[in-house]
Parts: sequence; C-alpha cells; structure tokens
Amino acid sequence: MASPAPFSRYEFMIAWRYLRARRAEGGVSVMTWISLIGITLGVMALIATLAVRAGFRAEFVDTILGANAHSTVYYAPSQIYNELTEETYVTPGRIEDYDALAARIAQIPGVTRAVPAVRAQVMARQGDAAGLGDVHGIALDALRGMAGIADPQSAQGNLDDFDQGVAIGIGMARDLGLGVGDRLQLVAPDGAKTPFGTTPRVESFEVVYIFSAGRYDVDQTRIYMPLAAAQSFFNREGQADEIGVFVADPERIDDWTAPLLQAAGERGQIWTWRDASGSFLAALDMEDDVMFLILSILVLIASMNITSGLIMLVKNKGRDIGILRTMGLTEGSVLRVFFLCGAFTGVIGTIAGVVLGVALSLNVDHIMAALNALTGGNAWQPEVRGIYHLTADLRAWDIFRAAALSLVLSFIVTIFPARRAARMNPVEALRYE
Repeated sequence: MASPAPFSRYEFMIAWRYLRARRAEGGVSVMTWISLIGITLGVMALIATLAVRAGFRAEFVDTILGANAHSTVYYAPSQIYNELTEETYVTPGRIEDYDALAARIAQIPGVTRAVPAVRAQVMARQGDAAGLGDVHGIALDALRGMAGIADPQSAQGNLDDFDQGVAIGIGMARDLGLGVGDRLQLVAPDGAKTPFGTTPRVESFEVVYIFSAGRYDVDQTRIYMPLAAAQSFFNREGQADEIGVFVADPERIDDWTAPLLQAAGERGQIWTWRDASGSFLAALDMEDDVMFLILSILVLIASMNITSGLIMLVKNKGRDIGILRTMGLTEGSVLRVFFLCGAFTGVIGTIAGVVLGVALSLNVDHIMAALNALTGGNAWQPEVRGIYHLTADLRAWDIFRAAALSLVLSFIVTIFPARRAARMNPVEALRYE
C-alpha cells in the first residue's frame, strides 16, 4: 500500500486539532499566544516603518524637484593676471550668452526646459524684522513651471503680477509680517561702486505672491524676482549666473551630465539635485537598511517564542505521539504535524500583522495629527525634518519582504521541536500510561 503524500489532509487536521485544544487538554500554551501576538506586532511595525520611510523620502524628493531645477549649468570662475600690478584676480563665472546657451541645452533630447537665472544672497527687512533671503531671478514662464511654487491652492496673490514685484515663501512672510501688497526691503552687499568703495544697495519691492513649497528651508528664505529686475539689482546687466535645467525623468538626472557638459563648453560645470541632497538621501537609505535589520530582529525574537510553545506542546502530547506512531504514522508525518502547528502560528500572525500594518500606514496622517494635538505640535517639527507632513507610501515590495521574512523565520524555528517530536520513542512515550 502506497504511503500518503507529505502534508496530507489528516496531518493538517491533527495539527489544527492540537491548536484548538484547550489549555487543560494540553493544547495551545501561553507562549504560543505570546509568539502569535509578537509576530503580529513585529510585522505591523515593519510594514508601517517601511511605508513611512518610503513616504518621507518620496515627499522629500518631491519638494526638492518642485522648487528647484533638476540640474544647474554654470561657469567656473576664471583667473585674470594683471601685468602692471602683477596680481591675479578671480572673476565670477558669469554667463553672458545665456540665451544661446539655454537654447542649445533645450535641444538636448529629454530636456524639457532650460531657464537662465540670477542667484544672490540678500538681507530681507520689514520694519524691525530682518532675515536672510536667497534670491532667484528668473522669468515668469519658468516660475510657472515649478509645481511646488505655482500652486494656487496653497499660495496667496496672483502669479500673473510677478513682473511687478517679488514672490516670497510663506515662512518669510510670517516671520517678517508681510502680506500680498506689502513692500519688502532688500539689502544687497554688492551695490553701487563709489570712489570710497562699494556701498550696499537697498531697494523695496512689492510682494505680489506668497507660496508654500512644502519645504521649511525654502519657504523660510526663498525670494523669486523677475530676471530683468534681478540683473539690474545685482549688477548683472546682460549676464546670468546659471542655467536651470529640467528633464523628463529627474530620477535619471545623471544620464544628462555628459550632454550638458558638451553643450556648456570647456568652462561648464554641472550641479544636480542629487549633488545638493545626495548625502541626505544616502543617510535615508542607510536608515532604511538599519531599521529593517532592527525590526527583523524583533520579528525573529517573536518567532523564537514559537519554539518554546512547541516544546511545551510536544511534552504535553507525548502520549498522543506514542499512539500515533503505533498506529502507523511515520517520523516524517509526526514532524510535519508539529511543523504545521508552528507554521499555523506564523501564518496567522503574519496575516494579522500585514492587515494591521497596512491599516496603520493608511492612517498615519490622522495618527500624527492626534499626536501633534496631544504634544502641542512637538511630535513633528518641520524645521528639523524639512517637510511639513509625514506621509506613508505603501509599496508591494515592502509588504512582500516583511511577510516573507516573518514566514521564513517562523518556518525555520519550528523545525527543531518538530524533529524532537518525530524522534520520540513510542515505547518510552507509553511506558507510564
């Protein structure tokens, strides 16, 4: 007579019967319940953490790309030797043929826009309040193309009036007490040149637009000014400091480095959004790996409790094992019965953890709002994190690897107690019965 196939129906039936038995009948122990709850919480925490980390990275990258060029082309400073004074002067890398350079860059396949810009630092003042301002002088059409800036739902004022004044971040407007229609005083250190030296240039501009880019540092310091006004204010007549480049796929921005350098010429330099935020993104990736490792250890600890529960179950079911062996069950069948007991615990705990982890990730905004309300807004500090909101990005791969890790660990730790049950001598098991 042929032997039954492995993991036959009767093996599942016996294993499930043992798990459903009452504690007084030698059934599921307290350790098994602890391991089930531990696996559930471990998988839930692992999925929620991975989702939050992915959401934080996605939100961080979106705010970078929404308020900045994907890549910047600029000229390296040049050195000029004066034979009369025998001194070497370093001149900034201004771009005089910026329209022609922008046109050449725009012809590169994959480049969607090339925007000449003037960059400078100023002191922004309103009454007695003052702060540092990072001025970007660009054209109106270029400003419209920045999704993080040209957002009518979060902005105040009319972007069509940009040529008549300046646009500032909501953080600067709050700190300086400014609103649409107020005047902002800008102080530039490189102003008019006189026989007594260079004097600071001071000028007032009307605030026509207040934006919220979603990044604390941008909203706190960023000032957008029309290109012509910036050239006049910062002594850049007929010149630009850089060309902002926007591409179709910002995640592959490095693919455009070589074509951009070729278009810029021998003095050309490239600075991408990855160069500006590469260290922070690398730190996020490292934190993701560390968090996955730490939470994997927690899942392993919870899975190890299955071993304790199964050892107690094997001890309580010694008589049953002896009877089953005398009835013809092989060692392999007994091993599979108790392996299934532990596997059921791991599978049920994993399923429950996945459900709770997904539910927690989908409601992380409400949870953070409640924590902020309880802590007075200290649960999430945008000046530290850089972004205003904590979001979750559920990815199928993260859910799969969390569930797979839990199942694999649960299956592995059941092997030892299951082998112990299979090798039990039926004569010894029934001797004192």
